[in-house]
Amino acid sequence: MTKTTTRRAAVLGSPIAHSLSPVLHRAAYAELGLDHWSYDRFEVDETTLVEFLERLDGSWAGLSLTMPLKRAIIPSLDGISDTAASVEAVNTVLRTGDGRLVGDNTDIPGMVAALRERGVDKVESAAVLGAGATASSALAALARICTGPVTAYVRTEARAVEMRGWGGRLGIEVRTEEWGRAAEALSAPLVIATTPAGSTDGLAAGVPERPGTLFDVLYEPWPTALAASWSARGGAVVGGLDLLVHQAVLQVESMTGCAPAPLAVMRAAGERALRGR
Repeated sequence: MTKTTTRRAAVLGSPIAHSLSPVLHRAAYAELGLDHWSYDRFEVDETTLVEFLERLDGSWAGLSLTMPLKRAIIPSLDGISDTAASVEAVNTVLRTGDGRLVGDNTDIPGMVAALRERGVDKVESAAVLGAGATASSALAALARICTGPVTAYVRTEARAVEMRGWGGRLGIEVRTEEWGRAAEALSAPLVIATTPAGSTDGLAAGVPERPGTLFDVLYEPWPTALAASWSARGGAVVGGLDLLVHQAVLQVESMTGCAPAPLAVMRAAGERALRGR
């Protein structure tokens, strides 16, 4: 396939209209001179996923996936990476030259890279707020940088059992506490908030005088009340846009074969898009 042959990529999910992925990937293509590449978004849910995959032809290089497809797609793939298998979640699909579809997860290394960019290479302990799909990726990321226990603050016992189970699979000690004690999490050297918008607003007033690092995976609205309070206290804050950009960098590199992807250009494009909303 020559350089001028049209190549396609896209993000799939439902709802998908809010996705910043096209902005980030297109900015990377422009900076890398990949004028023959396109990146789009498609509204796809579990009921239409297989039909979409069956229509992929040789022009397709890869797909980005958001909810609710990160686990739903696995049975349709020809293989997945060890990273994706560790949390049973795929956010990246590569179409090989022979038409095979291979899944990967760039959320996990993206989290690690976003933290390292802010100087967080190792922590002795951490807290996770929430217990959804993003929380399991957070645990996988912490398994790479946390030398001690992780405490997860959850709303139900079923979620607590699930998080402890993920810890066992990932080789990291996970302790669980009920959500009503989530204020205690704020004293941890690293706090990763994985809950929906508004869920942590009630914790904002309890940020300690000298907080550690907060990683809030939301990027809209931004800053969250917790992130704003954290910054006001002088704590380091890593946001959802940081995660989105770092995982997108890895997607661009794996789909196009061009490395390094232009992280600064992609972040600036994302920031402009968010300001325009």
